[in-house]
Amino acid sequence: MKKELIGMTKTDLESMVISLGGEAFRGRQLYRWLYKNLVFEFENMTDLPRDLRDRVKQVASITLPVVERERISRDGTVKVLLGLQDGQHVEMVMIPQTRAGRHRYTLCISSQVGCPIGCPFCATGRSGFVRNLAVNEITGQVLLGLLRLRNSNTFETQGSATRLTNVVFMGMGEPFLNYSAVMKCIRLMNDSDGLNIGQRHITVSTAGEVRGIRRLAQEGLQVTLAVSLHSARDEVRDWLVPLNRKYPLSELEEALRFYCGVTKRRVTLEYVLLEGVNTSRQDVASLIDFARPLLCNVNLIPYNQIEKAEFRRPSPSTVLRFQQWLKEAGVNSVVREERGGDIEGACGQLRARVCFKPGRRIIGKGRKING
Repeated sequence: MKKELIGMTKTDLESMVISLGGEAFRGRQLYRWLYKNLVFEFENMTDLPRDLRDRVKQVASITLPVVERERISRDGTVKVLLGLQDGQHVEMVMIPQTRAGRHRYTLCISSQVGCPIGCPFCATGRSGFVRNLAVNEITGQVLLGLLRLRNSNTFETQGSATRLTNVVFMGMGEPFLNYSAVMKCIRLMNDSDGLNIGQRHITVSTAGEVRGIRRLAQEGLQVTLAVSLHSARDEVRDWLVPLNRKYPLSELEEALRFYCGVTKRRVTLEYVLLEGVNTSRQDVASLIDFARPLLCNVNLIPYNQIEKAEFRRPSPSTVLRFQQWLKEAGVNSVVREERGGDIEGACGQLRARVCFKPGRRIIGKGRKING
């Protein structure tokens, strides 16, 4: 079975090239072609000797997910359906921002096919769980996002991959249940010889996987940690986030205290507002008691409707009142601006639907670019 080059570190590539009779610096050249130049055809890696390219090609492949469909929102958000080698699918979302005349994108990527947590208000959770993504499948999303921006005619800064300024693990799946692959992808993204995405521009969102939080605290990384809280009352969170039955709020709070103490980093609490479920004065009082000692920032997310879910989006006045209660208690909060709602690309709406055509199903087999 051939090795997969996407997802390999610089050291991995050096070792592979040496095993094929080449010199270590050729591995570093190969690394730059993949992660800095975004070149995935061996024939175009012109500073590598042809015989070495042939030897690498015999033992290795370069595989990216297949872009099967794109949907573009009125606000410019792009949702991309990706096909994987085994016929499974994931989605990623590219979210544009313009500040001070500069155009930037945040890329929201997936870490699993489906999600095992099963939150009832989330389309991904309701679709079930299939498997973890491999390192190349996660990293491949970032590479595809960069390629799309590099090839875009949208902005006058065409050709610059630096427009991708933030990457968030807020797509399909629970990142900490695919911990090793996610950490390897983060380190690849952060390497200044490659993708060069700053640690503080990378966000990992968890439903409260306590072991993962504690492990991340000791990684020596300065990434942003976000926790999908959605309720600070165990009896409500047990329903909204079933992982709470394994790790109740007391254990989650202890893990966050440990994380903040080790990293000296503030945590963001994500809180989807569900009308009549978690928007009462009692709910906000519990949230204040949880968030204030930890100095957490609270990200309020008015619910985005999904099919077959009976939850309702709160009124704007309910959202503003909830935020005002937090402000009066000295808890920092923002209301997340909805992006991509008209293409089911907003928070909680990713499901990796596959188009059907008469007589056949569109199934991506993964593009073996080489090998």
